[in-house]
Amino acid sequence: MSARDYPRPSVSVDLVVLTIVDAQLRVLLVKRKVFPFKGSWALPGGFVRVGEAPDDQGEDLDAAARRELEEETGLGPDRVFLEQLYTFGKAGRDPRMRVITVAYYALVRPDLAPLVRAGGDVSDAEWFEVSILKKMELAFDHRDIINLAIDRVRGKLDYSDIAFELVPVTFTIPELRHVYSIVTGKEMDPGNFRRRFNRMIDNGVLEKAPGKRITVSKPATVYRFKRAS
Repeated sequence: MSARDYPRPSVSVDLVVLTIVDAQLRVLLVKRKVFPFKGSWALPGGFVRVGEAPDDQGEDLDAAARRELEEETGLGPDRVFLEQLYTFGKAGRDPRMRVITVAYYALVRPDLAPLVRAGGDVSDAEWFEVSILKKMELAFDHRDIINLAIDRVRGKLDYSDIAFELVPVTFTIPELRHVYSIVTGKEMDPGNFRRRFNRMIDNGVLEKAPGKRITVSKPATVYRFKRAS
């Protein structure tokens, strides 16, 4: 049997790009300028490229995600944390044909957020507060994808250095606590957070950094995440 004898659903990648701007957790949405959902807000993404020749199977999923990230936001993958999230393959999720999408989530430092620009088959790109998404009509099943990505990031806060991607290189304890509060949507008790902070130091996730942060009261100790070598 040849390849043409088998069903061939299309495969795409969608990107949930998150950052913190003005003390709000925000997600990057792009306005589609083509069918379907023309004029609607959607996640950046696109189809995985497949070669024309029988022996050319095209690009890898991760390569497709990195390409789409750069094409639709202008941010290179070397500047952004990018990780595979989940596969969404419900029949009917795309009105054109059977499309299976592999979702990724990306975390962008706040200082890089203003550099994002629209590209590809979109007419605009904008950072939206996560809290207002429930009032918006989004294309495809992108609301479900966003919700899962946010849950994944929240779940990884406790056992990984993922928050490193949403803070400056160095930070004080209150600054990091503020980031945790923004991402989780819950106010963090200072005493409980300090105990969590100390555990991260004991576990080798955090370390003191050189210098001090000048505050209104007194210079504060700054810390940084220890990156895996």
